[in-house]
Amino acid sequence: MTQTEVAALVREKGIRYFMVSFVEMNGISRAKLVPAETLEDIASDGVGFAGFAAGDLGQGPHDPDIMAIPDFSSLHVLPWQREIAWVASNLYVNGRPWPYCPRTILTKMLKKVNDRGYRLMVGMEPEFFLVRRENGGIVPFDPLDSSAKPCYNQQALSRNLDFVTRLVGIMNELGWGVYQCDHEDANSQFEVNWQYSEALNQSDRLTLAKFLIRSLAEQQGLTATFMPKPFKNLTGNGCHYHMSLWDAEGGTNLLLDRSDSHGLSKHAYWFLGGLLKHARALAAITSPTVNSYKRLVSRPTTSGATWAPVYITYGGNNRTVMIRVPAPGRIEKRTVDGAANPYLAVTAILAAGLDGIENQIEPGPRFDENTYTYTVEELQGRGIKVLPANLNEALDELEADEVLGEALGSDYISLYLQVKRREWDEYHNTVSDWEVERYLTAG
Repeated sequence: MTQTEVAALVREKGIRYFMVSFVEMNGISRAKLVPAETLEDIASDGVGFAGFAAGDLGQGPHDPDIMAIPDFSSLHVLPWQREIAWVASNLYVNGRPWPYCPRTILTKMLKKVNDRGYRLMVGMEPEFFLVRRENGGIVPFDPLDSSAKPCYNQQALSRNLDFVTRLVGIMNELGWGVYQCDHEDANSQFEVNWQYSEALNQSDRLTLAKFLIRSLAEQQGLTATFMPKPFKNLTGNGCHYHMSLWDAEGGTNLLLDRSDSHGLSKHAYWFLGGLLKHARALAAITSPTVNSYKRLVSRPTTSGATWAPVYITYGGNNRTVMIRVPAPGRIEKRTVDGAANPYLAVTAILAAGLDGIENQIEPGPRFDENTYTYTVEELQGRGIKVLPANLNEALDELEADEVLGEALGSDYISLYLQVKRREWDEYHNTVSDWEVERYLTAG
């Protein structure tokens, strides 16, 4: 969308403000509200931020301003506040692209992919809880939603139709093509699915979707959380990525081969091979928090399953494997969780998949059984590895992975490891209630 087209839209829609937004390392959105009259200035010069104050962006308090330059192709008028238009931006410092900007990192990777004749299409499926705060903690907000197996519960869904239908209506007004929304496997947990699109557009959508879902929840006095594992006994929040790789013009799905039993081409199997090879390092990006690894366990929840694969496997329509093939020409990575920064996650996934294609990495035999009925030792005997058990272990794998390091940039990887190791250290040095209860009078 050109500046002239944006100006025309401002007049047509009565837009009074732009919400110029970007995300930092942890996927947290930052923004400034600027009057629409400043369009010419922000289009050329951007909006200034003190980078050190805006999260982990590779700046100290002494550094020059970070300038967020809007990408108006991402513009959405907010249907619940129509005088405001949200727009994603890329970060610059002293007129140059800032290498610590997650959206810029993905943009750079997508250009490289496009130059090689590829185009990645992605569909993201966020899961979230609606909770209320109680006695210093959180509880599922709906006290009647207490079933041990609440997934797809019609009665629980019907009690929340006001929230769900408003959410779907807004997303469809934005042109996202929502095709389903359901009550998920945990109490007061939901999932919304919209149409797939090009990788950058889909990452922008997920970023805006989180803002939208949280805003609607707050209007009801609730908190919407995408935290990977907010309750120890309930299923966690995943964000499954459905992916297909097309030619640069978008006319041919290069992962599709209908003569194959899975409907996958050689490119698809090689892409899979790359994801499996780099799976342990990818975990540090797609499961990026201490809490993420409390979701990635085989121990069953109240409903009977975690739905979060821990074994580095692929198979057909099998939700216990790390990579599912739900339909011909499409793969689903099931270990991405609600805390993942979509721009970084897609960058890392693409790097791993392309490594698989370029080096023709075979993924090995598919796994069609229930992985949770096997022990780690039994699966290792079949050549199947397990994902890292915690964030620290995943960071060690990421540090040693040259392919992902090159894709994200050596400077960015250094900052990422520094920030995430500090997060691990803070967690490791925190004394929890569990420890006090277990050890206070022991010995």
